[in-house]
Amino acid sequence: MTRLSPRTALLLTLPPLLWAGNAVVGRLVVGSVPPLTMNFLRWVLAALLLLPLGWRVLRAPGELRTRWPYLLLTGTLGVGMYNALQYLALVSSTPINVTLIASSMPVWMLAVGALFYREHPGPKQILGALLSLTGVLFVIARGDPHALLSVRFVRGDLYVIVAIIAWAFYSWLLARPPGAMRGDHKPAWHWAEALLLQVLFGLLGAGAAAALEQAAGTYAIRWDRGWTWAALAYVAVGPAVLAYRCWGLGVATAGPALAAFFSNLTPLFAALMSAAVLGEPPRWYHGAAFVLILAGIAVSGRRG
Repeated sequence: MTRLSPRTALLLTLPPLLWAGNAVVGRLVVGSVPPLTMNFLRWVLAALLLLPLGWRVLRAPGELRTRWPYLLLTGTLGVGMYNALQYLALVSSTPINVTLIASSMPVWMLAVGALFYREHPGPKQILGALLSLTGVLFVIARGDPHALLSVRFVRGDLYVIVAIIAWAFYSWLLARPPGAMRGDHKPAWHWAEALLLQVLFGLLGAGAAAALEQAAGTYAIRWDRGWTWAALAYVAVGPAVLAYRCWGLGVATAGPALAAFFSNLTPLFAALMSAAVLGEPPRWYHGAAFVLILAGIAVSGRRG
């Protein structure tokens, strides 16, 4: 088990913070930007930001021809599916609900690792997952366990489940790319080059989905609203480029299983942001959930 350093903890904390903002912004733009179109435009802007940093990778077509299946798969899972499904979910669900359901990530991450990578979770990882999920249930129940009996999930919640399964596979593919166990040559791509390739391949699926959405007669983008531009800029810079860079570094250092526990911070950040936007103060159970989630991270990150 990798010891969790302060630097790695910071790298894995920033993405949940930025992704919580992504959920809140995604909810705010409902009715102004269609969800699949939102995902496509987001990654087009991200590609334009990454192009000055990673354009040199496009000068090695041989490497691209060799690894295009891997790049297409990671791009589809991490760029095309995950974010598109999240924006679709926010049409009928709330940011807190979406991020809470996504907090089952450690369970899916451990399951994918055990089934496909022979990485079986130890007792501390299982205990850490239970502690983190208990914290999530605190927020769902608003501090009242009986309230769990009345929780209702909508169609958007199912989109989130599919999205987090896709993200679990994406994270494992980052840490264990095909051929790594055989000692195959790994290209010396800079982080911006690798992310640019994922985005470009992911845009194939994202663009096709947006085109189908437009062909189905969805509503037009409200460019007359100034915050539409601000929302697109935020989701392209923060949750896309910065968060993916930090997540990639964190996963490479700590491993996918431990990194997944940090994703449980997203609903707490989303709750605080939603409270700020709606003018509602945080409740005591948010603090209790925060402590439990941190305890889950601490337990799963210990040696032995």
